Amino acid sequence: MAQCDYPRPFPRQFRGSALALWLLQRFGWQLQFEGLPALQGIVVVYPHTSNWDFVVMILAKWAMGVPASFWGKDRLFRIPLFGAWLRWLGGVPVDRTSPRGTVGQAVDLFAEKKKRDEFFWLGLAPEGTRRAIPGWRSGFYRTAVQADVPLGLARLDYARREVMLLDFIRLSGDEAQDMARIRDVYAGAQGKIPANAAPIQLLAADVPRSETIVK
Repeated sequence: MAQCDYPRPFPRQFRGSALALWLLQRFGWQLQFEGLPALQGIVVVYPHTSNWDFVVMILAKWAMGVPASFWGKDRLFRIPLFGAWLRWLGGVPVDRTSPRGTVGQAVDLFAEKKKRDEFFWLGLAPEGTRRAIPGWRSGFYRTAVQADVPLGLARLDYARREVMLLDFIRLSGDEAQDMARIRDVYAGAQGKIPANAAPIQLLAADVPRSETIVK
């Protein structure tokens, strides 16, 4: 079921790579994308069940023309050549030992980008792994709420051979309500290895109940 809190047509339009789109279509994939609703935001990709997801989504990113970024462990960016390659792909190093935590660093970065009126969209796989786990890690949720940015919901559906990014929601801070909306968007989406797809719910141990999640 479609969910979108932002009016169309979306104001941020891009010119993608015709070659990347041709390659996607050559491999039997279709892409549905109509632009982005704001200068900053977060996109989550689901389901994430296979190493092939990275290949498909990188081609989709190039085909859309969106210079989206993604989190990566800071130590990976210190590896010669590999670190430069990650940055070229859009990688943003994150220090997991920082007192601010991963979410705190991301919120600070969004605040900086907003202040400078700069483009910054962060792409995440909320499962955080290709293995089966009992839910989604909450970093994307807490970051989107605290930074007050749109959340885009990208469907990676192997059953339909379709990458779709049409749904953008404004999280309310009501976890149950927000996750119900997200489940509606992803209903029926099938990963390459369906058994590895996590249920669409935040991991209880990953969301401290003493933490207030408000804008």
